[in-house]
Amino acid sequence: MKEQPTQREELEERGEISERRETRGRREAPRRRRERQSPQVQINLPLILSALALIVSIAALFFALRPEQAEEPPAPSPSTEEPVTFRFGDRTLTALEGMPLNPYDRSAFTVDDQGRLTYEKDGKRAKTGVDVSIYQGEVDWPAVAADGIDFAIIRAGNRAWGTGVLMEDSKFVGNMEGAIAAGLDVGAYYFSNAITVAEAEEEAEAFLARLEPYKEHITYPVVCDWEYLGGNDSRAYGVDGRIITQCIDAFCKKVAEAGYTPMIYFNEYCGYIKMDLSKLTDYQFWFAQYSDAPSCFYDFQFWQYSSKGKVAGIGSAVDMNLCFVPYGKGLVDIPEPGPEETEPVESDPVETAPVETDPADPAPEDSGTEALGTVIIDAPPVPAVPPAR
Repeated sequence: MKEQPTQREELEERGEISERRETRGRREAPRRRRERQSPQVQINLPLILSALALIVSIAALFFALRPEQAEEPPAPSPSTEEPVTFRFGDRTLTALEGMPLNPYDRSAFTVDDQGRLTYEKDGKRAKTGVDVSIYQGEVDWPAVAADGIDFAIIRAGNRAWGTGVLMEDSKFVGNMEGAIAAGLDVGAYYFSNAITVAEAEEEAEAFLARLEPYKEHITYPVVCDWEYLGGNDSRAYGVDGRIITQCIDAFCKKVAEAGYTPMIYFNEYCGYIKMDLSKLTDYQFWFAQYSDAPSCFYDFQFWQYSSKGKVAGIGSAVDMNLCFVPYGKGLVDIPEPGPEETEPVESDPVETAPVETDPADPAPEDSGTEALGTVIIDAPPVPAVPPAR
C-alpha cells in the first residue's frame, strides 16, 4: 500500500506546483502581451506607409509643376577699369562721376568776317552775346544790336571781396532797359563773394529784387558769378571749396525758386579745383577760357572766349560769349548757300586774352580772372549746353 504523504510534503508539493505555474505564467505573459499588441501594429503600419506614399506623391507633383527659375547671374567681379583722367596744367585730375562731357566739335569753331568766333553745326549757329557792367560806361544799345549781337548778360550788383558789403551796379537799370528796348535777349549776373550759405541767400534775395521789374523780359539765364579775387586780402581767402560749392548751390536754388534759369560762371581753375561741379549739375554752366576753342572737359552752355571784344556802341573792351542752347529766340538757322554764293574769305584768327590764372598755382588769390576788366568783378561765364546736333 502506497504511503500517504505527510501534510508537510503536500504543502511542499503544492508550493512547487505554484512555483511552476508562476514561472510558466511569467513566460507566457510577454507572449500574451505580444499577441494582444500584434493586431495594433498590423493596423498602424499600413497607415504609415500610405501617409509616406502620399507625401512622396505630393512632393513629386510640386517639383514637376514648379516653374523653372532663371539661373542667378554670377556676382560681378571687382572692377579693374582704370578711372578716367585728364590733364590740367601739370596736374592729372580724375573725372567726376555722372558729369556730361564736352560735346563740341572743335573744327566747328571758326572766325567770322568781324574777327569774332562763331560755332556752326548741323544747320544751326550759336548766338553771340556780351556781358556788361558799370565798367563799360554808357552803352548805345541800338548800335550794339545792329552789330550782330544777339544777347546781353547784365550785372545787377556784387559783394565786395574786401569788406563783404553788398553793392548795386549803378548802370544796371539803364543797361537792362536799353538792351530790352533794342530787342536783345537779356539775362543778368551777380558777382558773389559769399562765404556762408546765409550770405549766399542774402545775395540771391538782393539780386532777385533788382530783377523783379524786368522778369517778363528776362529770357536768358540768371547767373551766380563766384570767383576768387583779392589775393590773401580777400575775405574768401582760404575758404574751403566744399563751402563755396554749398554757397553757389544755395544761391542758385533761390534763383530757380523765383522762376529763372540758374547758371554758374567758372574758369578751369575754379571749376576743376575749387568747386565740386558734380554737386551743381541741376544748373547751367558758363565756362570762361580765352582761346580759339574751349577745352573744358565737361559740358557747358555758354562760353566766354574773350575779354577784349570790340562792339559798336560800347566804348571799351567787352567780354564776348557764345550761347549753344536755344534760350530766348533760339539758335540761328543757317541758310543754304545759293548757287552764286561763294565761300567766305578766311580772316586772321581772333585776338584772345589768356585767362589770368596760373593753373598750377593752388593759391586761390592767384586763380581769379578779371573777366569784367576790374579788380572787384569777374564777368560771369555761362556753362554751355550743346547746340542741336
